[in-house]
Amino acid sequence: MRKLLSIFVLAIALFTIHIYPALADASSDTLAQGAKVFSANCAACHLNGTNVVAANKNLKAETLKQFGMDSEAAIINQVTNGKSAMPAFKGRLKEDEIQAVAAYVLAQADKGWTK
Repeated sequence: MRKLLSIFVLAIALFTIHIYPALADASSDTLAQGAKVFSANCAACHLNGTNVVAANKNLKAETLKQFGMDSEAAIINQVTNGKSAMPAFKGRLKEDEIQAVAAYVLAQADKGWTK
């Protein structure tokens, strides 16, 4: 019985980490820093996960997945180097700020951009 319970708990933990990787990897301090960076640098174009320049390329979970942007690495690359209408933030933001905003975006996307 104890072994079965251990397997069940492990399965739940693995499922949670697989479904919510940004939340599993990001500490509350990182997410708080990401929220601050996002508010100061990203919210003008991406308020609540929208995109005022290209509406079809918003920050909702399904859209991030559709465009291959559903990982921290992809978001870090986009924020660092920019693409199309999005400017590059390399040189304007520190590496840890870019990593924090990527974790924040994924966490918010997983929550549906609700507070």
